Amino acid sequence: MSGDAGLWCDRLVRGLDQHEFDIYALSRSRRQEDDGWVPLPPQVSGVRTAPLWTAEDDGVAYSRRARRRFTECYGELLAAVCAGPGAASEETSNDLTDRFGSALYGLAELARDEGGLVRALRSDAAVRTLERACRAPGALRTAREARVPDLLTVTAHLERALRPLSLDWYGDDGLGAADLCHAAAGGSAALPGLLARHFWDVPLLVTEYGVQLRSHYLALGPDTAPPAVRALLAAFQGRLATEVYRRAEVLTPGNAHVRRWQERCGADRARIRTVYPGMDATRFAEVGEAPDRADPGTLAWVGRVEPAKDLISLLHAFAEVRKEEPKARLRIVGAPSGPEGAAYLGHCRALAAQLFPDEAEGVHAVGSNPVSFEEIGGPEAPSLAEAYAAGAVVVLSSVVEGFPVGLIEAMFCGRATVSTDVGAVVEVIGGTGLVVPPRNPRALAEACVALLRDPERRERLGAAARARALELFTVEQNIAAFHGIYLQIVSHCPVRRVVLDEAGEPLPFATPAESHVPGRWTGPTARVLPRSVPGWVTAPPVRTTRLAAAEGA
Repeated sequence: MSGDAGLWCDRLVRGLDQHEFDIYALSRSRRQEDDGWVPLPPQVSGVRTAPLWTAEDDGVAYSRRARRRFTECYGELLAAVCAGPGAASEETSNDLTDRFGSALYGLAELARDEGGLVRALRSDAAVRTLERACRAPGALRTAREARVPDLLTVTAHLERALRPLSLDWYGDDGLGAADLCHAAAGGSAALPGLLARHFWDVPLLVTEYGVQLRSHYLALGPDTAPPAVRALLAAFQGRLATEVYRRAEVLTPGNAHVRRWQERCGADRARIRTVYPGMDATRFAEVGEAPDRADPGTLAWVGRVEPAKDLISLLHAFAEVRKEEPKARLRIVGAPSGPEGAAYLGHCRALAAQLFPDEAEGVHAVGSNPVSFEEIGGPEAPSLAEAYAAGAVVVLSSVVEGFPVGLIEAMFCGRATVSTDVGAVVEVIGGTGLVVPPRNPRALAEACVALLRDPERRERLGAAARARALELFTVEQNIAAFHGIYLQIVSHCPVRRVVLDEAGEPLPFATPAESHVPGRWTGPTARVLPRSVPGWVTAPPVRTTRLAAAEGA
């Protein structure tokens, strides 16, 4: 795991040092694996990894009976995926969901019995099964139009998505021995936890700070795949998301935007707990607690430069601001995100030069542009905190935004903000900043001018924003929330154990309820099967119950 999600996982595991973790990680690229490992804290007892980006032929040759079993299970799964609106009217959505789930677990059981699914999912039989499902009565209209290249593409995507079914993680020496499985994402990454629940009744906790289903929709746009491929893969991801959400004991979305997607996919509202991602506030403490020394006429924008940030609208808005406040300045601090971001940055520089020709106070003075483009580490913005501190008002102009991390960083710095109403912005701001519609330069300019002209209001909003961020968005609150959720799940969903007396007979009620409480509460009163109770129940005690946590489990 990498990026913000990887950082969150690392902080969570290190913060919950009273628990034991086994980490099961699925990698999505060679680069992710080549980045190497980070030093692990002592509460991590083991790590197992598997790639989703590549898989060699497992060499498993099925018997005739196994091939028939595969065709039946895979055909049922694809029938649920390909079912169109007409089929849904005759067979309820719940029935289709049950069919998909039963077929998914049937494939997992086949993989465990035979040693893998990779060759079967890549076989001609898999392609023919998909074709039959697409041509069946009541199938999606777009699916019925699928051609051979489309079928091959979809088969390859499904094989990759279902690779976790072939892993050897699900024995009593793996996920089956866990007291709780915490999946740090939905979709295919949650499959190991889903199978641990199916095979061993291990309760599943699913955390999503981004919506995997939405990300899939955005990744497979009209320019990247034919209509039949998009329709089939979207249907598969939707069925998988529904199965994950309905089997999870608790879902912890990172914001209301993710929560709405989960509820739309059938998640039970009673099992959803919103837990905001934790961020390190210490590096912003000095700026946030110091008096505001920023130039009162400076607007600051900080982030990755890419088209979704809509700096074009920001520059046009700043042109309107300059009409009202001629001495205002705009500082854009950030690096481009890939080649597309670099091209976009060049376009923004050209637009800024066109809108704001270099100005000079006199004939002998050197002109300067009121818009500056900088990167973190330069002389004007040596650190991220000082980049936010440079602006009297921090602006977010995005047209697409998930959880606005940069906005929270500005709040930690005690800055008044003007933001566009996208993603979870309103939820994060909570009345401590001004929010305007996206792609509306005039509204953005009016809000910026209002704050530039009212220093007292800026100070009040900045103080309120910092207080809100410290209350809701710190690492400490995130860790405390998950600690409580872990204990809640384990207390309500104890793993079924087999306890034997001295004669080898089952001993009912041998594990007292208080054995699920961390600490030296109970002693060894019965002989227990290996790994049948948490290690800390018997002497010598260890930290607490075993857990599994990773991107995939």
